[in-house]
Amino acid sequence: MRSALSLALLLAVPAAAQQAAPPTAYQRQVAAGYKAAMLCAGMFNAGRSRADVERTELRGIYPDYDAIVPRLGAAIDREHGTVMADAGDPKLPPRIAVWRRGQGCTTLPIGSGGATGDRVTAVPGADPRPWPLGDRDVAPLPSPALSTLVSGAFVDRYGAGAKTTGVVILRDGVVVAERYAAGFGPYVSNRTWSVGKSIAGTLVGVAQGSGGPRLDAPARLAAWSRPGDPRARITLDQLLRMASGLHSDTAGNRTDAIYFGGGAVDQDATHWPIEAAPGTRFRYANNDILLAVLSLRETLGEPRYARLAPDFFATLGMRHTVAERDWAGNYVLSSQVWSTARDLARLGQFWLQDGVWAGKRLLPQGWLATMTDPSGPQPADGPGYGATLWLFGPAQGLPAGSYAAQGNRGQYVMVIPARRLVVVRRGEDPGPARFDIARFAADVAAAMK
Repeated sequence: MRSALSLALLLAVPAAAQQAAPPTAYQRQVAAGYKAAMLCAGMFNAGRSRADVERTELRGIYPDYDAIVPRLGAAIDREHGTVMADAGDPKLPPRIAVWRRGQGCTTLPIGSGGATGDRVTAVPGADPRPWPLGDRDVAPLPSPALSTLVSGAFVDRYGAGAKTTGVVILRDGVVVAERYAAGFGPYVSNRTWSVGKSIAGTLVGVAQGSGGPRLDAPARLAAWSRPGDPRARITLDQLLRMASGLHSDTAGNRTDAIYFGGGAVDQDATHWPIEAAPGTRFRYANNDILLAVLSLRETLGEPRYARLAPDFFATLGMRHTVAERDWAGNYVLSSQVWSTARDLARLGQFWLQDGVWAGKRLLPQGWLATMTDPSGPQPADGPGYGATLWLFGPAQGLPAGSYAAQGNRGQYVMVIPARRLVVVRRGEDPGPARFDIARFAADVAAAMK
């Protein structure tokens, strides 16, 4: 029997010092899915090496998986476009991500086996057309002050521990500064994370011109169509503004079952109940955007839904951008888009031009005003929120009317209409590291007066 003293000493040990519980079987399966997804997209979408992806995308990740992922084996098959990551369960096959040309990587459900993708080919290089549709005539000549600011983004000037992978700055649509970290470059993509939400809001607008759902109408979702389902009243506008009132098991920005568990959007995002009156509460949620885009599938039907993203990217010259889907064919446009800094700069310039590209209106008149209108419930602090775009201004040291797309690990597309500027910063910020995009963009704006 332990003495009272030894028991007291045991109880005095801080919780953090006690041995962590071993990962559950499910955590290992999701961690393996994370590894398969990132290796597949990083190597096959972006053309990077396995070692580089493991050093960059697979470091400083969610704490649930950070210690598990490095210990999991993975097999790469370029001939059949597959990555298999072994979760260590002898009764289940390894987690599989498959690559298909023009669609990127799809993470298959836990327990799936035997699927193959396409033979992996080289990542496309420069587009010979002139900028902005192509890559010809991009020869930035930044001022000494602007060069110093951009250099500062690659060290700790704008955030301790932040890891910048690329910066592109446009003024009046012209590339005035561009720089990349080793292993990246103008044709090397990385995951946009939640910048994909702003792409989703843009595509909802594009769909308006081809019979897409009205903003003020209830979102069309088969899962909510049963008589008496109160969720059937949630509008598309409320989904785009993070104001659905739906519950989820986290704060809303973690949907691991879909992202890395191989779940399908139409199964895993549709079952949550209402916990607040729709339109009364801002709660940042991946599911809201997943549901908004799912409503496009149910409204537009195939193949218009399937062609929506690739046709839009092709029109803007975003030839190194791909929107990935789940195994059931649903876009995962809350996060799973892979893109380059140049392609996101094209997107920012498209927003700055009010949805007009090469003289043609692609977004309905006033759609950008809708995306940047804080008409819904707002975050408790920090920047405001429109319909998939974050709203900045003097409170953040920026000119009024500035707005941004923002994503995990430091993805930013900042548009400053008052200065005719687009500022793109790509990153792979590990763990708690944060890049101060508002201060960086404000410094760029000041240098470009």
